[in-house]
Amino acid sequence: MNTLPNSDVKTEFSIHPATMIGHVSLTVANLENQLLFYQQALGFQLHWREGNRAGLGAGGADLLVLTEESNLKKYRGVTGLYHFAVLFPNRRELARAVARLFALKIRNSPTDHIMTKTTYLDDPEGNGIELYCESPEDGSWTLKDGKYETRRKDGSWSDGREPLDVEALLTHLKEDDKLDASIPPETRVGHMHLHVRDIPEALNFYHGVIGFDLMGHVKEFQMAFISAGGYHHHIGLNTWQGAGAPPPPADAVGLRHFTVDFANQRALDEVIARVDNAGIASNKIAEGLLLYDPSQNGVVLRRKQG
Repeated sequence: MNTLPNSDVKTEFSIHPATMIGHVSLTVANLENQLLFYQQALGFQLHWREGNRAGLGAGGADLLVLTEESNLKKYRGVTGLYHFAVLFPNRRELARAVARLFALKIRNSPTDHIMTKTTYLDDPEGNGIELYCESPEDGSWTLKDGKYETRRKDGSWSDGREPLDVEALLTHLKEDDKLDASIPPETRVGHMHLHVRDIPEALNFYHGVIGFDLMGHVKEFQMAFISAGGYHHHIGLNTWQGAGAPPPPADAVGLRHFTVDFANQRALDEVIARVDNAGIASNKIAEGLLLYDPSQNGVVLRRKQG
């Protein structure tokens, strides 16, 4: 059994500030249905399709890779994907995405986190998705001293989970905006949010070895956020499926892995060296170096693509 660094101890290293989430890879039960959903409901473009696999995104590097396998089902009470978050470049593009969901009568939950505007939904196989844009001009939130606190720009308090004013958001649309337009090329995966079995254990991996900065750990909410370069979070961690939750069985739909994209080879090599020194098993695959966190969530380390 490997002993990872204690996440409460400040590390002498920090992941490269330009590190970002690249793409999300999902195992799906019905590729045709999923492709239809992501193209029609979310505006993704089909980049390629080969047999039981397909890649989608905004016209550049893949944002989503789907792999179909037979006889799969959705499991509850296990680790894995809580949601992956699609980051739009502005409110206008988020408004287009939300308006499209309402036009197609797809259930979603518009939410105002003050410093971000967002809506949440599930794909047809139950994979959680967040669609959001940044709105720091409206206020900010902090994870400090074990507490989560949100303040509006006037200093007033918010719980950070208010209903989004959809009518106000939709005013950002223009008369000639088409709801069936593809997502803009600036769209990317903004962050991942994972179910884990134990937060300190997960922090030891993501913070103590990989080198993401710890933005805060709120024990009351059973969650923690980590990031690169001071971003509010590139990865969220929670134990909302239960402390000690097992990994999903082999026949589960859901997360295969997600990629962590490094700005240059040196930044990547530094992390790979720490992974090796910690004795963490890894395998080279076409997409990069695959390893698993202690909750068996797949992570691929690689150079930034495109």
